[in-house]
Amino acid sequence: MSGETLQVYFLGTAGALPTPIRNPPCIMIRRGTDTILFDCGEGAQQQMMRARCGFTVDAIFVTHWHADHFLGIFGLVQTMSFNGRTEPLTIYGPNWVHEFVDTIKKISRFNLKFALDSVELAHGSWVRFNGYTVTGFAVSHGLPALGYVLEEDPRPGRFDREHAIELGVPPGPLFGRLQRGETIRVTKDGVEQEIRPSDVMGTPRPGRKIVYTGDTRPVIPALLEYGKDADLLIHDATYDESEVRRAAEFYHATARQAGEAAAAVNARTLALTHISSRYTDIANHSGEAKAVFAGTVLVPEDLFMLEVMYRD
Repeated sequence: MSGETLQVYFLGTAGALPTPIRNPPCIMIRRGTDTILFDCGEGAQQQMMRARCGFTVDAIFVTHWHADHFLGIFGLVQTMSFNGRTEPLTIYGPNWVHEFVDTIKKISRFNLKFALDSVELAHGSWVRFNGYTVTGFAVSHGLPALGYVLEEDPRPGRFDREHAIELGVPPGPLFGRLQRGETIRVTKDGVEQEIRPSDVMGTPRPGRKIVYTGDTRPVIPALLEYGKDADLLIHDATYDESEVRRAAEFYHATARQAGEAAAAVNARTLALTHISSRYTDIANHSGEAKAVFAGTVLVPEDLFMLEVMYRD
């Protein structure tokens, strides 16, 4: 359905090492009544409590199998079970996701009250939800790793109320049927006629799109394939430009490279995450990205919440 809320909670924005003010990576996206986690680093449960967003999670997508991106899942699963969850939970991820879920089941010395499932994804794999799709794309991090695109279905075009009335459609329930894509029949001047949605609806409008790269070197071709015109690009910015060689060596990106990626895909907003613990001041990160990207640049602190609005 169009008009659903779309909120992004930055529960963890640190690099591989936590700091006193940044937790390991964890991005929560709430769309309507759905809650999806992208990565779930150590301490994610406490961050959820601090953000007052609860433990109701409908799916978890892991970008790769470095510990800072998944250690929080062990405790979260146990808490869900203690809280009486019975609905199945699926963990999605690249190669080794099945082994990871099997490991959770083997080392958990408690009676898990819900089914824990695993689904392996690859470049181009997609998962369908109600009103949106999550698609994986390959990134460059020295091991099997994915970024993810959450993209809403297209919205109907604008309803032309005046034209509908001119065609003989009385205001009321028939308006809603046309907006839902139904063809109706009305009588005007004694003549019965068929009114199609295309007669009174404008061109379909795109839904919103959020792209999360996880940890990666710059991967602009993959972003252009799946992330063009993103409303929000959440990009690895572990280093500033003074450490560009280190970034390449350890398969990460700089803030400037993230800005270049945002410009290439025509993103609306860029959020820089996975900030290395070596930085206590992120002014360079922000400035370097802004030098090459004209859109909005954010370096979110932990617990920051961003509501993604429609472009129109």
